[in-house]
Amino acid sequence: MARGARPQSRVGGGDELGSNGIAGSGIGGAVPAGGLSLLLAPGLLTPGALSSGTLALTPAVEAGTAPVVARARPAIARRPGAGLVAKRVLDVVGAVLGLILLLPFFLVIAVLIKCDSPGPVLFRQSRIGLGNRPFRVWKFRTMTCCENGSVIRQARRDDPRVTRIGRVLRRTSLDELPQLVNVLLGSMSLVGPRPHAMAHDAEFTVTVARYAERHAVRPGITGWAQVRGCRGETPNAAAMQRRVDLDLAYIEHWSLLLDLIILGMTLREIFRPQAAY
Repeated sequence: MARGARPQSRVGGGDELGSNGIAGSGIGGAVPAGGLSLLLAPGLLTPGALSSGTLALTPAVEAGTAPVVARARPAIARRPGAGLVAKRVLDVVGAVLGLILLLPFFLVIAVLIKCDSPGPVLFRQSRIGLGNRPFRVWKFRTMTCCENGSVIRQARRDDPRVTRIGRVLRRTSLDELPQLVNVLLGSMSLVGPRPHAMAHDAEFTVTVARYAERHAVRPGITGWAQVRGCRGETPNAAAMQRRVDLDLAYIEHWSLLLDLIILGMTLREIFRPQAAY
């Protein structure tokens, strides 16, 4: 490519994604790195594509159908101090407003949970957070059990452990709302890689390339992977690999604008709950 030429992404007769925005919904080729370009890219990052210059894109695939390959490890970019402060301010303000505005809704959910099945309204589960430090995540109870050991079975479609009200809460991700407390305490952020149970962390750290690098930032209530359709069960390493690719892309190309738009996109996912159960 000649010096100064603008990289393009060609799909199906001329859709382009360049530094000035997007002119179609296709994917492919290479696009300039950056938060906005990443956000607008509707496909899956090619394994090994994260670099300081370009992002190579491939068509999205069903989780578990693509081969998992090892990729070179690029450096995780450091966020400027001002950016960290701005993100924390957004977290605190968002968590406080959310807890105040949603308090009546929390009470309704609590009553429904107690009426639906015996057990606590809330439960805490051990997760790994920033810098590999463990913490306890808060959730509305959605199952008849509260697993928090060395072996934890992921919820599956028509899982008999999930309660009636629990199915609604899980499909809409409303069971995650108590994590606003985690955000306020500083163990989580509004936006970031979703934390997984410690038992699953131990498994996927071995089988999924660069999995542990997700712990370079605070985990989030929602994230780039979730708004790109990665919700629900991860039955194999390939499914988790796609989440990790998207999480690392978010970390490397983070911006406050990207966080705000992901929060907006999360509202859409509440009404598109096909993958969560």
